[in-house]
Amino acid sequence: MNRRRTPTGPPSEELLHLLGQLTGRVMERIKLQQARVALAVELQRHMLPPELPGLPGLQTAARYVPAQTGLDIGGDWYDAFMLPDGSLGFAIGDVQGHDVEAAAFMGQVRTGLHAVAGATTDPGDVLSRANNLLLSMSSDLLATCTFLRFDPVLGELTDARAGHVPAVWGTADGTEVLQDPGGLPLGVFPDQHYPVTRRRLSQVGAFVLITDGVVEGPTYPIENGLAQVAARVRAGYDGDADDLAAEVISVADLTGHSDDAAVLVLRHDGGPYT
Repeated sequence: MNRRRTPTGPPSEELLHLLGQLTGRVMERIKLQQARVALAVELQRHMLPPELPGLPGLQTAARYVPAQTGLDIGGDWYDAFMLPDGSLGFAIGDVQGHDVEAAAFMGQVRTGLHAVAGATTDPGDVLSRANNLLLSMSSDLLATCTFLRFDPVLGELTDARAGHVPAVWGTADGTEVLQDPGGLPLGVFPDQHYPVTRRRLSQVGAFVLITDGVVEGPTYPIENGLAQVAARVRAGYDGDADDLAAEVISVADLTGHSDDAAVLVLRHDGGPYT
């Protein structure tokens, strides 16, 4: 004898209605996230300078690529601007987080550096004052940063580092990953000291600043990435700055990076720079 099965759950019409509600909620969340990403992208795009300043004998170039996967926007950035004494200030950094808040904090960091560099041009003082300024804003985020000042009269480059990836410097004498002493990232503890390193740019060469998205991936050690960057600087230190920036940013493709990446190149010809 055949037995008719008794339904044990809600009718199919109810299931379809429930599925439709859930799908609608998911789509709303996706649209909200896409809107947040679009806003963060616009914020970040406006944080990057439309052009870089240069001087006779000093050519500058930069590259930025966004994260390759996911809906998040990164916090990498670079900047370059004239200082009140006629020297040039350069900065590169990476903000903790991957959202609208991180993009907004990036703007605060960049604005803070501009503000304090109007009062002092010493890179260590700039980072120290910017650190205290950011802490006064009571943000929970932090940022790594390298700040440089190029003096065209002396042909001297001074720099200070706040927890950031080492720079790479190449000349005819060789190429070096610069393990200069540094301090903690910005936004951790107040009244921090950031040591300053001085270099004379007295021959043809290239000073290359990067973020960790260039040299480090999920399974790619940062040491390998830095070695790849050094190899490219060694081969192109005496060429065009824009070409070298393109070569260096290509290292990010080797690392399988999930983060965004930025490169800033200062190509110097030995002077004079005025």
